[in-house]
Amino acid sequence: MDAVDKALHQHGLLLQQDKRVPSVVGIIAGGALRGSWWSHPKAQEIFARLERLEDDENALVSRLVAGKVTYVHRKLWPAFLAVATSNAVWQYDGLSAEAHTLLTRAPVRARGDAVRELQERLLVAAAEVHTEAGRHEIEIEAWDAWARRHRAAPMQDIDAAREELERAVVAIGAPLSSLRWRKRRQ
Repeated sequence: MDAVDKALHQHGLLLQQDKRVPSVVGIIAGGALRGSWWSHPKAQEIFARLERLEDDENALVSRLVAGKVTYVHRKLWPAFLAVATSNAVWQYDGLSAEAHTLLTRAPVRARGDAVRELQERLLVAAAEVHTEAGRHEIEIEAWDAWARRHRAAPMQDIDAAREELERAVVAIGAPLSSLRWRKRRQ
């Protein structure tokens, strides 16, 4: 178990990169970076670790915290899935027509703002894929399909699930307002 695995297991959440809260890039670089990690001397190591994390059976990739790439440890999957599959107002209110169309077509490969919008509202599971043409696209699918494949089940109590995720977010030092469902309340 390396430092990234330890941090993910300890906190339950780990951002890909952030200046203030625990992140994969910060752990490997030895501290928070101001700009892109691609120019850091450990860029290749960071890239390789991020690739392994994408395939890690204990890490779910989402945009849970502040719309940033967030890795969620298996122990928080039931809470995460409960919130992601809750069909709450905050998930659909103001959803663009393009995002709505993509959502109805999932599973599908796509890219662009509509995909990101779906990810930030926790409406789809998403994985980056490299096409034969050398492009990067995102493969999206319903959380129910993802959960079946990963043998995971959502908590039944949505309020308890939100509270569990909120405790994890506060524990890593992120504000509650970094959670999409809390933005409307504060």
